[in-house]
Amino acid sequence: MSDATAIPRPALVDRLPWRRRAARRRVCAEVMDEAACERLHAAKVERIARQLREYSGPGPVSLRKRAVAHQVPKRGDLRRSDDKIDVSDLTAILKIDPERRICVAESGVTFVDLVAATLRHGLVPIVVPELKTITIGGAVAGCSIESMSYRFGGFHDTCLEYEVITATGEVLVCTPENENALIFQMAHGAFGTLGIIARLTFRLIPAKRFVKITYEKHGSYEAYMAAIQRHFEAQDVDFMDGIIHAPDECVLSLGNFVDEAPYTSNYQWVKIYYESTRRRREDYLGTADYFFRYNRGVTNVRPRSLPARILFGRLLDSTRVLQIAEKLNWILPAEQPPITLDVFLPISRAPKFLRWYAEEFGFFPLWCVPYRRVRDYEWIADRWFEGMEDRLFVDLAIYGMRQRGDKNYHRVMEKGLEAHGGIKTLISHNYYEEEEFWTIWNRPNYQAAKARMDPRNLFRDLYTKTCRAARGVR
Repeated sequence: MSDATAIPRPALVDRLPWRRRAARRRVCAEVMDEAACERLHAAKVERIARQLREYSGPGPVSLRKRAVAHQVPKRGDLRRSDDKIDVSDLTAILKIDPERRICVAESGVTFVDLVAATLRHGLVPIVVPELKTITIGGAVAGCSIESMSYRFGGFHDTCLEYEVITATGEVLVCTPENENALIFQMAHGAFGTLGIIARLTFRLIPAKRFVKITYEKHGSYEAYMAAIQRHFEAQDVDFMDGIIHAPDECVLSLGNFVDEAPYTSNYQWVKIYYESTRRRREDYLGTADYFFRYNRGVTNVRPRSLPARILFGRLLDSTRVLQIAEKLNWILPAEQPPITLDVFLPISRAPKFLRWYAEEFGFFPLWCVPYRRVRDYEWIADRWFEGMEDRLFVDLAIYGMRQRGDKNYHRVMEKGLEAHGGIKTLISHNYYEEEEFWTIWNRPNYQAAKARMDPRNLFRDLYTKTCRAARGVR
């Protein structure tokens, strides 16, 4: 990078010892008053906005963050060579309001820090993604969900306001009701291609110390989906997700907050959570341990063997594996990368899709997360919702399937979803043609938001970033 386009590092004040202590504690309000927290946050935002205003290179640019990226690592990702905008100091929880049950926090706050801070007030975020170091900004950009999603949708559906920095260095406040409502909605699933979310305001929910999980076992896809629909209609549990171990072995995990527990299990070292769902009838976890029960991997736990987990299991959680994969990206397969992806289907179409999947892919287990359709999302093409009556979707997640023969199973999935009325997230390898892509994602809404937020296309457009640059295609 030339001197003309060099981007300044965080100001010295952000590297002083008292700032490091505050960063460790994360909650800004614990070390200074609310006005001082706001001043410090405003200084960070101005520094980032100045980087963008003063940037004179041709682009594209990407972000330098403190937390590891939670997209699927890819060998040829062009973003590794981008000029960087430094947002690594956006890690403070600015305010927790127990009475209004809201939190205000910077976008780089990780969910493990957020849960620890809010639990001290008897509250938790309404949707907590499964991995500890997913950030709240990343959860919005990538549409994170989890086992409260059957009631509340995604984490983004619990958000009330975003402060967003445009590519031209302007700072906008976006809510679902103000003049920036389209930008608020389009930030979801945009993978950082519209601007930089600096601050989020979102809702919290009361929590108890423990979660009791009960496991329902079902022998067919139809019975499994009927049970999910039944609990959705009754709204009779706090949490619902599950593991499809095989076509005739579908486990539904139903969780409820409880004040006391006769014992607690821990899945942060030797034991593997998804395997326990096959053996147990019930289980108890501490609330934070429940939220991060998949942190060592959902069904792609490493290392696999018990002796190796005893020796290295504490060291190789999801964060460390992602860090290693990013550092040693040159050893990742360039051709036929493993399949790790999420697909969303209306629940009524899920059994037919799963029969097709078992025949075409034949890879199990799958993680299943029911997801309430909160609204017809603005980032999805209008035609996708036409005639759709389902209020509930299921997210089916594949983790670590190795491709066989010379078939591109990523592409097979893309075509299969089209036939079954489903859609996938963009965290993995994507092979869509551009016109095909924009029949799924909403091009008019995206272009309108892009023109306002990033007229120079510094952050790439959504198709280029997720379908080409991520795979190393120039």
